[in-house]
Amino acid sequence: MLAVTDLRGTAPTPSQLRRALPRGGVDVASTLPTVAPIVEDVRHRGAAAALDYTERFDSVRPEAIRVPEEECQRALADLDPAVRAALEESIARVRAVHADQRPVEHTTEIRSGARITETFVPVERVGLYVPGGQAVYPSSVMMNVIPAQEAGASSLVVASPPQAEHGGLPHPTILAACALLGVDEVWAVGGAQAVALLAYGDDEADLAPVDMITGPGNIFVAAAKRLVNGVVGIDAEAGPTEIAVLADSSANPVHVAYDLISQAEHDQLAASVLITDDEDLAHAVNKEVEARYTVTRNADRVREALTGAQSGIVLVSGLEAGIAAANAYAAEHLEIHTREAEAVARRITNAGAVFVGPYSPVPLGDYAAGSNHVLPTSGTARFAAGLSTHTFLKPMNLVSYDQPALAEVAEHVIALAEAEQLPAHGEAISARLLGEER
Repeated sequence: MLAVTDLRGTAPTPSQLRRALPRGGVDVASTLPTVAPIVEDVRHRGAAAALDYTERFDSVRPEAIRVPEEECQRALADLDPAVRAALEESIARVRAVHADQRPVEHTTEIRSGARITETFVPVERVGLYVPGGQAVYPSSVMMNVIPAQEAGASSLVVASPPQAEHGGLPHPTILAACALLGVDEVWAVGGAQAVALLAYGDDEADLAPVDMITGPGNIFVAAAKRLVNGVVGIDAEAGPTEIAVLADSSANPVHVAYDLISQAEHDQLAASVLITDDEDLAHAVNKEVEARYTVTRNADRVREALTGAQSGIVLVSGLEAGIAAANAYAAEHLEIHTREAEAVARRITNAGAVFVGPYSPVPLGDYAAGSNHVLPTSGTARFAAGLSTHTFLKPMNLVSYDQPALAEVAEHVIALAEAEQLPAHGEAISARLLGEER
């Protein structure tokens, strides 16, 4: 079922590996001409335009963009107790991890009277996008809201598509998760129009613009985020979700098969990749996938994802080649099913998150491991990180020099200013040191 790419007997360079490994093609740029008029219309007409596009794309027109807080509380009261308990436990675990991510202010004393203090200032107002579509994602509410709260953001708004079957409100489980987390501002708007409205706001509708937008979404959301980047900050342009599994002969093929299937049920474009040096394991995993995917609720979606160009099995010559392939692929989620998995995990340099050993599957991270599941996709883990408390913090330097400390370094500053042909820079220094004589 999964196509096999055999790299055994070769020593591909990193660039050759990137070309050889399975990878889907999602072209955000091709969507920009479709999305740009929507963003521009919402920029000028605000909530009215957003509601028009909502009616067009979601087949429902909410009475207003902003969801009454009592609707969130009602959704929480009606929430299945088992789901509420699961959310509460997951929230506690995710909050514990993200609270520990907060950096500590520190001061470097370069010389007597010369101090640089690095502080960490939270982004003031954050827009958190929670997708709708083929599934319901209260977990995305947690993963976006908690790091922003732990960073100290003073204002949060969650935007999620309205549902016709729920009276033009976002899904009640989304609303319940917001209530559990103390989010009192929720907007019933999705897609590109949501991103635009978060970026530009609408004063007449009492919808204040945000300073940063985070959260996953489809290609139209990604395109809109690209268009408003610079007006606001963004976390990333999320592509389809992906898993890579690095495994040797010690791996359990049933476990690996289930993990590949579980990722594939997200989306027809989801990527599931096995990297192994064991041909017998590759055959066994393919056999288990074939036998098990058909009994899942989302079998058609899984089949399309697993047979797409973005999924497959990669055979490599050994563990070293497997690690090189995993680093070249730079998976959103990377599972390690090898002997000495902890040591192997420490050699991974490119991955959104690494799941170590047979009892740390990706679905655990999707919900309740404590780590964040908003992670870099499409190979961007080579240079980008997942959502965290750090995402919502701005490092800022406080520069404090007294007169003797400035005098000590003045000649060097003046020399560099002259070398760059910016003499006024040096004069700004001299004026302070000669000021008492003038």
